[in-house]
Amino acid sequence: MRNKYYTSRDPIKNYFPLPNEVFALGLSPGALAVYSYLMYTEDRTTYQCHASYKTIGKAVNMSPNTVRKYVTELVERGLIKTERTTIITQDGRKQNRSLLYTLLPIQFSIQQFYEQKLAKLDTECEQERIRKRLEALQQARQKTTCPPA
Repeated sequence: MRNKYYTSRDPIKNYFPLPNEVFALGLSPGALAVYSYLMYTEDRTTYQCHASYKTIGKAVNMSPNTVRKYVTELVERGLIKTERTTIITQDGRKQNRSLLYTLLPIQFSIQQFYEQKLAKLDTECEQERIRKRLEALQQARQKTTCPPA
């Protein structure tokens, strides 16, 4: 017998796609929440959305300054691109509008993330190689400067 307490779910409505790879990028929880909201509000054909920091903050329960910090993190990670927008009022004045967010393909962010990890590993390997070389040189100096007893 089927449980009638659960409503049937339409797989196309009331959902938005969130790529699985987002969880592998090491985003902070706040940045993940902001990215999720932007994915939720984006136009699926242009991959763009307009939202103010205040609107995003209300949706994810953060202050506008905190949202700004996480938007900056998402831009640095290459997940989104932001553009300033302006409008001209009826009396001819130019005013700022909310940012236009463009959600970029996640493959670029994943590639950038792994390139950064590889660069960090290369740096660590190089530092380890230098450290071992310095230790060998110091041991060689100690052997030449200390007369045998």
